[in-house]
Amino acid sequence: MQALARFITKIIDFFYLPFRKFIPEQLFRYAACGGGNMVLDWVLYFLIYNYGVGHDLQYFTLCGLELCMTPHILTLCIVFPITLLTGFWLNKYVTFTQSSLHGWKQFGRYILIVAVNLLVNYFGLKLCVELLGWYPTPSKMFITCITVAISFIGQKYFSFR
Repeated sequence: MQALARFITKIIDFFYLPFRKFIPEQLFRYAACGGGNMVLDWVLYFLIYNYGVGHDLQYFTLCGLELCMTPHILTLCIVFPITLLTGFWLNKYVTFTQSSLHGWKQFGRYILIVAVNLLVNYFGLKLCVELLGWYPTPSKMFITCITVAISFIGQKYFSFR
């Protein structure tokens, strides 16, 4: 995994050269990693929503309870753990490599920041899709733009300080 992190870092740093006078290296790496993870999030969300979950309410039983979920929220629940892990890995091994915090402590703090973003995603999707009538995928993209700012500040000054 370290070799993959070094490979990704070399690619990002190659594209960083023309921007080095304007953007700090760490911010550029964060933007590249976050952008890649965001694209993964959007693609997975689109594919799972349109070709996996479908557009109808989803009914299922969990621990003996009958549950009903809207397809856009169920899709969020499926995609979220995947991008949580890829985002942490990229932040730890590519962006914030100088952090002296122990890995599990970083992960715990990372999860706290991501939990805030999950709440923003959940309520944002509820607002955009159910109240404003927007389509789910563009709604998810709009909300992601908001969570990027929350994430960078939280990761830089809390999770990986």
